[in-house]
Amino acid sequence: MTRNTAEDSSRVARETEGNKGMMHTFAVCAYGESPYLEACLKSLKAQTVPSEILICTSTPSAFLDRLSGKYGIPVKVRKGTPGIGPDWNFAFDAAGGRYVTLAHQDDIYGKHYTETLERAAAAWPDMTIFTTASVTIKNGRPARAGLPELVKLLLRMPLRLKALSHLSFVKRLALSFGNPVICPSCAYLKEAFGSAPFAEDRKFVLDWQLLYDAALRPGRLVCEERPLILYRVHKDAATAKCIGDHVREAEEEEMFRRIWPARIADLILHFYRRSYEAYEEN
Repeated sequence: MTRNTAEDSSRVARETEGNKGMMHTFAVCAYGESPYLEACLKSLKAQTVPSEILICTSTPSAFLDRLSGKYGIPVKVRKGTPGIGPDWNFAFDAAGGRYVTLAHQDDIYGKHYTETLERAAAAWPDMTIFTTASVTIKNGRPARAGLPELVKLLLRMPLRLKALSHLSFVKRLALSFGNPVICPSCAYLKEAFGSAPFAEDRKFVLDWQLLYDAALRPGRLVCEERPLILYRVHKDAATAKCIGDHVREAEEEEMFRRIWPARIADLILHFYRRSYEAYEEN
């Protein structure tokens, strides 16, 4: 972690010291002037159970200030060069709730997200990560589930056994063939991860890496298969950019080689590379 990031994390920790009794925070990671941000904020304000909501950014602007004033949502500004890892860590540390969801500015949350999270936390006191299924939005409309979505559904099946989702084997099984968990659907128990938990030398697999590391430690990963987030896919999204410059391919290869012996990793990567080609063709 860089010095600037460490200083920012320390500062926001002090600022949020008085909010530790809160249950949940949506920390919206915002940059630029996303045309979808306002819809995201509206969905967070419309939750049946309210959460703390923050806009976190390393690119402050009049655009963000206007939305902040319109919806009464404070803006937390990280100083320094923008970057996914440092920005996510800053947002994570800024949150005052016991659980924090790093909301992506392009996505929309179902109004029962926080309510479902709180019910899960009450049912499973050892829950360190909560996640949900999602519906993909493409070209402004909900898209039919394709092969990637069906594969993710299959990989998440072990997590449906909530009574067993504290077992390392079950958690690792769900995460060993790829990451079937939509990052902005996750709520993390802050006390289980400490400050700045995301690897800042990663651009794409930092959430998968955190999930897999967590799978090796005590704690329950609870998956709600009801889709409680609309996940927007578009050409300016960070995911599309990582595929275009092959960052995703390189980082996922590192993860597979960490998890599997070389020959198995090579076989898995063969099918993944075909999926990259299919994505680029579309």
